[in-house]
Order: sequence, then structure tokens, then C-alpha cells
Amino acid sequence: MYVLANEPSVALYRLQEHVRRSLPELAQHKSDMQSWEEQSQGAIYTVEYACSAIKNMTDSSVYFKSIDSLLKHAIAMKDQLNAAQGRSEKTPKCPCPPRTVLNAHPG
Repeated sequence: MYVLANEPSVALYRLQEHVRRSLPELAQHKSDMQSWEEQSQGAIYTVEYACSAIKNMTDSSVYFKSIDSLLKHAIAMKDQLNAAQGRSEKTPKCPCPPRTVLNAHPG
């Protein structure tokens, strides 16, 4: 009995049984792991892309400040133009045309 239980062909048979029972589960685990790896690679790419975009935004803050300054300057200039235009409309205009030198002397 001891010799039959330890015979190499019996050991190979037991290994074959074990492989047949556990192989489908191992294949499923492998498939699940590959799927999780793909999902995590996609998430890593998304995070890296977002980090890059944020870094580019912080690098461009100088440009945004320049744009802000130019807009404020343009608004101030527009206000000055509006004020100057308002003053010119308030100045009284002479109802009679100015006399020229030729019209001043009758002759």
C-alpha cells in the first residue's frame, strides 16, 4: 500500500487533478487582474494628463495677469473717452456762424 501510494504515476495523477480543478479559477483571476491593470493604466493616464494641465495653467498665470492688466487699462481708457465725449457735448455751441474777414467789411 505504501509503495502504491508513493508511486510516481499516482503523484502525477494527483497533480493533474489539482491542475484541472484550480486552472479555471486561476485563469479567471488572471483575466480579472488584466482588466484591473487596464483600468488602472487608464486612470494613471488621466491623472497624469490632469496634472500636466494644472501645471500648464499655473505656468500661464503670468499671461493671465497681463491680460487682466490690459483689460483694466482698456476699461480706464474707455471711461476717459466717455468722459471726454460727455464734456464736449456739454459745451455750448454758438447758434450763429462765425464771421469771416470778408464778411466783416461791407463794401
